[in-house]
Amino acid sequence: MKSEHLPLLNSVSAPAVHPDGSRAVVSVLRPDFDADAYVGQLWTVPLGQDLTHPDFNDPDQRPRRLTRGFRDTAPDFSPDGRALGFLRAAADGKPQLFVVEAAGGEPQLLTAAPLGVSSFTWSPDSRSILFSARTPDEGRYGSVDGVSAGSEDARLITDFQYRMNGVGYTADKPLQLFILEVPQLDAEPKVAPAGRALKALGTAADPAENAAGLLPAAKQLTTAPADHNGAGFSADGGTAYFTAALHDGRDTDLVSGIYALPVTGGQPQAVVPANAGRQSISAVRQSADGQWLFFLAQDLGASGLDFVARNTVLYAMPAAGGHATALSDAEALDLSGGSRLELRGGAGALVLNNARGTVELHEFVATGGHTILLEGNRVVTGAAEGGGTLVVSFSDSTTAGDVAVLDGGQVRRLTDFSAQLRTVAGISEPQELTLASADGYPVHGWLVKPAGPGPHPVLLNIHGGPFAQFGVALFDEAQVYAGAGYAVLMCNPRGSAGYGQAHGRSIKERMGTVDMQDVLAFLDGAVGKFEDLDAANVGIMGGSYGGYLTAWTISHDHRFRAAIVERGFLDPVSFTGSSDIGWFFGGEYTGPAAEQMAAQSPMARVQHVRTPSLVIHSEEDLRCPVEQGQRYFTALKQQGVETGFLVFPGENHELSRSGTPHHRKQRFDEILKWWARYLPSASNPAPQP
Repeated sequence: MKSEHLPLLNSVSAPAVHPDGSRAVVSVLRPDFDADAYVGQLWTVPLGQDLTHPDFNDPDQRPRRLTRGFRDTAPDFSPDGRALGFLRAAADGKPQLFVVEAAGGEPQLLTAAPLGVSSFTWSPDSRSILFSARTPDEGRYGSVDGVSAGSEDARLITDFQYRMNGVGYTADKPLQLFILEVPQLDAEPKVAPAGRALKALGTAADPAENAAGLLPAAKQLTTAPADHNGAGFSADGGTAYFTAALHDGRDTDLVSGIYALPVTGGQPQAVVPANAGRQSISAVRQSADGQWLFFLAQDLGASGLDFVARNTVLYAMPAAGGHATALSDAEALDLSGGSRLELRGGAGALVLNNARGTVELHEFVATGGHTILLEGNRVVTGAAEGGGTLVVSFSDSTTAGDVAVLDGGQVRRLTDFSAQLRTVAGISEPQELTLASADGYPVHGWLVKPAGPGPHPVLLNIHGGPFAQFGVALFDEAQVYAGAGYAVLMCNPRGSAGYGQAHGRSIKERMGTVDMQDVLAFLDGAVGKFEDLDAANVGIMGGSYGGYLTAWTISHDHRFRAAIVERGFLDPVSFTGSSDIGWFFGGEYTGPAAEQMAAQSPMARVQHVRTPSLVIHSEEDLRCPVEQGQRYFTALKQQGVETGFLVFPGENHELSRSGTPHHRKQRFDEILKWWARYLPSASNPAPQP
């Protein structure tokens, strides 16, 4: 794969399954160089077909594009199956809520939210939609004509929590909940008054107000200056459940809770389990039979801040109140693979579990019972059931995203959205490895080799997080580097997710210890095992926490020909006051004392670095602010280390995953130029003088 093949990466949303089980709808998005944006539409996928069946080319059985918007996402069928809701964004616009008849037709616009609609859900009777949207304070974000961002009033900040990477300031545009009645889809469309009719309206003839009158009226349900997340209806449709941090002292901890609110309006009421501890609750749904509340939560310890490597647990409590029961094992399972709880049956819930570089589909029943529905070498990204048919979206080593039906534990694949990628770009299959660390601890990971005979120069790639995981799914980073002639090593050292809570928490107040030991042992074990890996020509790279461990490692180990330190957590001291999560992150991971931070800080050891190092950062990164990269680059340059500082305007911490297509391509090209200079390969030769 090469950087120019990025537009062939088709990602697939979680499926929406029609209630009769006949078909699913997914959103398929891809980077587009012409638009320099992510474009895509909704696709309908018949569920009775099979990718391997001879009749797969039957037009009536093939997946087909359903909509033709610039960016159509988040499809969801109404419970009665008559309508399909989705979000649509124009090339220069925000996502708004649309509905279309399930049988086909012209989509109808339902909202004109100034900053766009974030998510939505149908009422059980299909008559209403509950949606969330960031709501700007008066005078902010273009809400007053002629007042640009640079001309807005000053902000007085008094809280720790006031910014978020990718969002910016949050206190002046909290995520609020709204409800609207869905219009009759076959009704005659409204027409804006014009000419004499418009004049007859007199002072009420403001064009903006008139245009808004063409849309159904949305009622705002929440007003608190906090984000209201994950809203869903109760089984009877009378209550909205959501998660939020509305408690006293919410600015000094990470605690969030469950709230209930009548859809007719009123004040949110906290839903507190009788045995509640301090938790961060990320999702809530009432069971289909109305008897239970499912919720996903991480325990936060007595301080309300101890988030480090806490596995996400599924709980159930009686809807009428009482004690909550943990349905999953906090030590063994991490159910953070998805952000939404899907219901199944009367009292069941579907969740996604991170497991050794895969993501599995699990089902739990509130009254007891746990089944692993799908496991193996894939990453499940979504699941839903309709008409007794269970549909999943997934990625694996050969696809960036596809759809399948789960029949008796077996996957019946329905789509092949990565066929062109495999044909045109070529895919290198990862090889799974488990190698011993210096203390005998097993380190699990993968090797992606380039085509052709060795010896191949080696890139040791370190993931971010640190409580995250490399996985079996197709990874554009590894494929591009393998396509340029490099053998890519990726492992999940201690501190990673997917291997139990103890594995993840083992680097709390010990960053740069066993995690560095593990990645170096994985490198040593791999080059010792495979003769076609060139142990004398090795580079190291990583982003975010991976940038941290890269910078930390090259201050201790000087074997590497070159390094790339991207969007790194490089100085815990300055991170505390500059990052959106800095007020708690460094103190919880390194420990709060100055001597603890210094003992685990790459900046405190930068004088030991001799490895040529490219520093990559984004100007609008609020997670690891650009000052982290600026100061590290400057320190390297002052002491004579060969270095460069590659800065991307307009991008944030997510550049490598969701930055503009142009910048993502440029990033790959610049990375390969750096490796060609210091670590050339047969396919990526050194530049000629």
